[in-house]
Amino acid sequence: MRAPFFIFLPAVGLLAAGCTVGPHYAKPNLPMKAAFAEWNPGIETNPPPAEWWKTFDDPELNRLISEALQTNYDLQIAYSRVRQSRFQRNIVAADLFPQVDADGGYLHARGSKNVTMPLGGSSSSSSSGSSSGSGGSGVSGGSGGGRSSSTRSVKSARAVSNAQSDSSSQSDPPTQSTSQTGAQNDAAFDNQLTPFGKGGLPGTVTDLYQVGFDANWEIDVFGSKRRQVEAATADIAAAEENRRQMALTVMAEVARDYFDLRGIQERLEIARQNLAAQSNILELTGSLVRSGLAPDVDAVRARAQVETTGSTIPPLVAETRRLSHALSILVGQEPQALNDELNQAIPLLPTAPVVSVGLPSDLLERRPDIRAAERGIAAANARVGSAVADLFPKFALTGSAGLDSTTPDHLFDWESRYFLISPTVTWHIFDAGRIMSNIKLQKALTDEAGLQYRSTILKALQEVEDALAAYAMDRERQTKLNAAFQQDQLALELMQKRYEHGLVTFLEVLDAERTVLSSQDELAQSASASVTDVVALYKALGGGWK
Repeated sequence: MRAPFFIFLPAVGLLAAGCTVGPHYAKPNLPMKAAFAEWNPGIETNPPPAEWWKTFDDPELNRLISEALQTNYDLQIAYSRVRQSRFQRNIVAADLFPQVDADGGYLHARGSKNVTMPLGGSSSSSSSGSSSGSGGSGVSGGSGGGRSSSTRSVKSARAVSNAQSDSSSQSDPPTQSTSQTGAQNDAAFDNQLTPFGKGGLPGTVTDLYQVGFDANWEIDVFGSKRRQVEAATADIAAAEENRRQMALTVMAEVARDYFDLRGIQERLEIARQNLAAQSNILELTGSLVRSGLAPDVDAVRARAQVETTGSTIPPLVAETRRLSHALSILVGQEPQALNDELNQAIPLLPTAPVVSVGLPSDLLERRPDIRAAERGIAAANARVGSAVADLFPKFALTGSAGLDSTTPDHLFDWESRYFLISPTVTWHIFDAGRIMSNIKLQKALTDEAGLQYRSTILKALQEVEDALAAYAMDRERQTKLNAAFQQDQLALELMQKRYEHGLVTFLEVLDAERTVLSSQDELAQSASASVTDVVALYKALGGGWK
């Protein structure tokens, strides 16, 4: 009986290697515009640099980003999810190969004497209410067609039957009922009725020693499991892209918070310089009042201006501490870890560099979230194929081999061997539409993944266009604010000279001071916005790409 099966097995293996049902994946081909709508001649179309943060030429920023890439906890979580997806693929891929289990055990059992066993029409067995306990005739003549008064596991029943056969001096090798011992889903057969009792043959005490191997292999003829491996492989790629997206987010957050901090520090320095200048004016005004050269109201107004300017400092200090705490968290440290380091010096903000944006079609390759969404389509498409494979038969090969003996001395004898080889075919005939509904579900999930992919592209384009518009407008605003600051500062100098000659009131000088302070503060905010616009633009473009 074995020869036909081993002739059939290579053919099944060849079929399994070449047959995969379900739709084959094709990457979506979407048309993209030739250029961004908000692009202007002042922006280069070359691809962004790989290490875009180094274009700001700031060693402190470079150090913070390098540290964040190593220690940020969100990024480490993303790395962990990549590893999890790889392990998940290994779990799925393991189903392509046979499963082999080794088992061994010892059984000591006694069957109830109050169990009547049918012995093939023997009048002695049918007339008695209980068995005499002589198990030898019960095994040699009975086929096991009666009902048991209790339940037991199939494996134990087979084991006891074999043990009784050995005790009756049977020299034949174990029959199929014995050879089927092993770890073949025994839990599924627990509490099944057998012709024996819960303890085995009636009135007989038996011992059984057993070692062996069980094997089970579902041959992937129609590619169900290969489609699952294909989906798991796409999931790995999506997890890797999500990790890259997290890395890009971390880098952008570090750069944005760092430049926001430097912008706040610059505004804080401006406020302190103005406070010192206004304090000097307050002293001068006090001298003029005491000399009778200025009215008392000028001193009151000067003091009010000093207090007003001083009130702007505490919120700026609080904001510097908040940003310092945020940067500390981004590099995986305690909130106050970078306070001293970031407050040692107050460097000037760098000039926003000229950016290179590339082409809209480059986003499909540069943006990690777009690549992750595309891999999501591939994974969903593969799961459609796995669902379609459920429409076809499933082929499996089970087998077991081992040794059975009622005494340990004969356990490893050649006559103690048993084996079983059993190819099976299973085909779902009726399932109330479960398979077809699952196919439709997987197709709907694939459609959703495709829509998510297109939505991600549109959002990416929107982010780039928004960042380009903000970048261009903030640069233009900064130019105008710089010109306005120069004029306001000149007006203040002229107003102060005219006040010294008594040509204007002190209120007009204070108004000029407030205008200069406001203009200078807005200029610092604009400079900070221009730099953070570049960061936002690089993030929208997908960062650098190697």
